[in-house]
Parts: sequence; C-alpha cells; structure tokens
Amino acid sequence: MAAPDRSKVYREFHAAVNMDSAELEDWLAGDESRRVGWTRPGETESVGRAAGRHILRILGTAEPDLQEADYQLMRKAVGFVRRHLAQQPANIVTSRWRYSLMNWGHDPLKELDL
Repeated sequence: MAAPDRSKVYREFHAAVNMDSAELEDWLAGDESRRVGWTRPGETESVGRAAGRHILRILGTAEPDLQEADYQLMRKAVGFVRRHLAQQPANIVTSRWRYSLMNWGHDPLKELDL
C-alpha cells in the first residue's frame, strides 16, 4: 500500500476507534465482550474480539512500525464501525450492537450526551 493510502487509513482508523488502549483492554477482559459477535466454525473467539486484540497491538505501535497486516485490519475496523453505526437500534446502552462495536474499539456512547 502506498504511503498516502496508509496515511488515510491511519487517520480514518483513529477516528473510528474512540476507545483508548486501557478502555479496550478492560472491555475485552469482560464477559460481555465474549458473548457477542460471530464465531467462525471451529474457533472459540468471535471475529470482533480477535480484531479487538489486534487493535490493541496497533494502538501500542508507532505508525512507522505498522505492517501491511495492521493496515488491512485497520481498513476492516473502519468498515465495520461505519456499517454498524448505520444500523443503530433504539436501545443502545446494553445492546449487543454496542458491545460488538466495542470489541472493535468503538463505544457509540462516547458520541452521545447521555
């Protein structure tokens, strides 16, 4: 991926992921994180939760040290957040929708004045 594309992906990723490392790490350690998302056949962890662990690594990595696989996951995270934000349910506070987004590093409550 060319440098300008990487810069755009990096900016979009950091706009979409609104949880910091400590928040995401705490969330992923909890039971609600384990209860949501789609799990591939034969695996024990949801796709979103595995992505959340990768996002944690990305958040702890300086931009020049990011690899192509990191940028691929960053693009995937931006797409996931954008798609799911468009599907907002009436009750978001304790919804599986919110919890799935949080596995990907985005807490929609941070955007609301609740």
